[in-house]
Amino acid sequence: MNDLPSDDDLRTALDRLLDGLPPSQAARAVDRLIATYRGATPTHAPILRDRADVAAYAAYRMPATFEAVRTALGALAAAAPGWAPAGHLDVGGGTGAATWAATATWAGSRPVTVLDWSEPALELGREIAAANPALAGARWERARIGAALTLPPTDLVTVSYVLNELSPADRTALLAAVASAAGAAVIVEPGTPDGYARVLEARDRLLAAGFRVAAPCPHDAACPIAPGTDWCHFSARVSRSSLHRRVKGGSLPYEDEKFAYVAAARFPVAPVPARVVRRPQIRKGQVLLDLCEAEERLRRATVTKRHGDLYKAARDADWGDGWPPAGDGAPDA
Repeated sequence: MNDLPSDDDLRTALDRLLDGLPPSQAARAVDRLIATYRGATPTHAPILRDRADVAAYAAYRMPATFEAVRTALGALAAAAPGWAPAGHLDVGGGTGAATWAATATWAGSRPVTVLDWSEPALELGREIAAANPALAGARWERARIGAALTLPPTDLVTVSYVLNELSPADRTALLAAVASAAGAAVIVEPGTPDGYARVLEARDRLLAAGFRVAAPCPHDAACPIAPGTDWCHFSARVSRSSLHRRVKGGSLPYEDEKFAYVAAARFPVAPVPARVVRRPQIRKGQVLLDLCEAEERLRRATVTKRHGDLYKAARDADWGDGWPPAGDGAPDA
């Protein structure tokens, strides 16, 4: 799998493309974008208005979006190991982070279409994609993401960090269009209570349309988290390039992207027996794992040294991983 495009390839393409953009100008655009995304987002105009906006977005958000979507697509691939999409439609894809994530998940090229209503974002995405041979034939098409949108049938549809930008009516219409068009659908939203609520809405609509959940849930039943008490989300470690650090004003070489997601398919899938839904707690001689299980429940499992190899696996387990590892039995706890 070493021949698949990686986050290093994406960062290199971004650095090359953004090399001539003054960091101060990019930083100002980033500040405005942060304020816009955290506030009430208008749906009558694109957020990314011009080249400076799009360049700032690409430096500020594209690596994080790539890692979040790649994690979600990897979970789908693990639940359907014999399947690979013959076509990919990225709705509201902007500069195309999800298309890079798909090419990093499944080898080979396939027909790819990115839909977005920001022409500058599509133009920049097309330029960045020139560094990824698997995206050589991708189509970048301008479309308003809303009630009037129709989607052609395709194997994989991704919708990442889009639902928050839509009115409730447009969101409902988009989810109906995705359910009608997709063989498999992956929805990614910010890892906030509101983002989780939008993912739950998408999950419910996909299940009602006949999909099966591939990830992160190990079942198709209602989420066992009591409403208003908590929310399901995950974390992806994002390496920062020097340009990324300058634009975002940070000093650490990494950041953690928190996100919520659902991956579902119309074809048979094999979800994991359980999913680690919180960061594991490693203590002396034991590991505490918070699990969402196929029995439609949340449970804390305690894995101790007496569990042998399973204890070693628990020490290596990460937030979002399936549990137990393939071939191992679940611990008694």
